[in-house]
Amino acid sequence: MSELSGKRALVTGGSRGIGASIALALADKGADVAITFERSADRAAAVVREIEGKGQKGLAIQADIADPAAVKRSVEEAVEGLGGLDILVNNAGIAHYGPFTDISLAEIDALLHVNVRGPVLAAQAAIPHLQQGGRIISIGSGLGERVPFPNVTVYSLTKSALLSLTRGLARELGPRDITVNLVQPGSTDTDMNPANSEQAEGQRALTALGRYGTPEDVAAAVAFLASPAARQITGTVVTVDGGAIA
Repeated sequence: MSELSGKRALVTGGSRGIGASIALALADKGADVAITFERSADRAAAVVREIEGKGQKGLAIQADIADPAAVKRSVEEAVEGLGGLDILVNNAGIAHYGPFTDISLAEIDALLHVNVRGPVLAAQAAIPHLQQGGRIISIGSGLGERVPFPNVTVYSLTKSALLSLTRGLARELGPRDITVNLVQPGSTDTDMNPANSEQAEGQRALTALGRYGTPEDVAAAVAFLASPAARQITGTVVTVDGGAIA
């Protein structure tokens, strides 16, 4: 399939998990893809090799999304390395859990800097490069819409902020024919939330389908929103959670 032939994409946090699956799904559809990574240089290089193995250009950019200068630089390097930018996927994120009164200021700042400020600054840097038909897709969480258990309050707060970012940017960028959407994964089998953890059975019980999702499930939704078939979809949320918030 080549729905994205000639398109250039940047996926933040693309060296593993959901981000890596998104990068590969976009490459499968014909896009050249740059990814950012913070520390996993070997894993990032492996993703780039897979992208190149699909016949597309791949690029790995080291960047800490908590660092405003690094966010701006990563967009500039992607534009230079790929020859432009058509798709931004704000995927990089972190999690800190615990009782609300026990979350430290350092943890609060880290969550806000990566999960909220990072996507804001990446979008600011990317928008001047996006042309008609451009895409901004952010990766949130079902916990941004519903909080079914304790100890995730601040994390959930940061993910709910992406709802307003998505809706506001959709209004601002609509006249330029640039769509902005949010994908909300539910329990997804990754290093951050493995399907065999002690908490996994309780998470499965919350879903209508009774199972964890895979990174590929989330990537499929992102690839669709990046495609021409989604040209009339903007300012909306696609939730990939097996019915957990049904």
